[in-house]
Amino acid sequence: MPGTRIAAMGHHQPSRVLSNADLEQMVETSDDWIRQRTGIATRRIAGAGESVTDMAAAAAAKALAASGLAPAEIGLMTVATCSAVDRCPSIAAQVAARLGIPSAVCFDLNNGCAGFTTALASADHAFRAGAARHALVVGAEKMSDVTDWSDRSTCVLLADGAGAAVISSAEAAHEGIGCVVWGSDLTRGNAVRLQDSWQPKFAQEGQTVFRWATTELPAFAEEACRRAGIATTDLAALVTHQANLRIIEALTRRLALRDDVVIARDVVDSGNTSAASVPLAVQTRRARRGTSWRPRAAVQLRRRLSWASQVVACP
Repeated sequence: MPGTRIAAMGHHQPSRVLSNADLEQMVETSDDWIRQRTGIATRRIAGAGESVTDMAAAAAAKALAASGLAPAEIGLMTVATCSAVDRCPSIAAQVAARLGIPSAVCFDLNNGCAGFTTALASADHAFRAGAARHALVVGAEKMSDVTDWSDRSTCVLLADGAGAAVISSAEAAHEGIGCVVWGSDLTRGNAVRLQDSWQPKFAQEGQTVFRWATTELPAFAEEACRRAGIATTDLAALVTHQANLRIIEALTRRLALRDDVVIARDVVDSGNTSAASVPLAVQTRRARRGTSWRPRAAVQLRRRLSWASQVVACP
């Protein structure tokens, strides 16, 4: 069976920057309180006229242009999002129409913060089954639409943006994307939610999320590396879902990585963008030691909960 690789990427972030000082004027909080608990300094917020479709299309257009492919060569188009207002037609179908993609299969995938990596793995599986040779995978969120701006425990986290990747066939099965570890923990399925309303607001059990992520995820990262035939000490970079810098730091310590490993820290500048966070973090290059890097392969690991996904980039 053929392998799959990330051929090109693109991203889009709204122009408006919402700082911690701005939030101090909106809710009872402070820059020190936010940084201590989340590590976030700023986040991007879309304007009233900028939709999930707009951001997804902007990121996808950049990725498609960078790939050098013609729109007609894209056989699969998927958008991971949990915040889109439109239910039908799908965001993916709307983006495909804007880009002039004539006949790709189009669908949206709602898996919260795990959305992009789940969509990436789904595209990889479709390729290995011979269903497509090129795909566009997008993570796009307008979390500001579902933010409760009176809840200081959540409004300081959330932000908007989009990231996209063109996925293409590789010559060998071992090249590029691979080694998925995924599953569900239904006992904590209500820990992060958008429920019970046509226009719900984001809510979460922060301590539950933090404890689960910092105690359970290291084992899944190690298992993904084991399946890829490498050790965590072989890693050149680590890209996780950008939920909270404190979670990223705790996971990094538990994995006992080398000192020179690049750790994606885009959450500091971009906030938590749910399904958009992983592709944004790969491209924005805010990392420990300020190192710039480009992943050549990706080992994905994911628990199918909106608050628990990550991608490990391997040398």
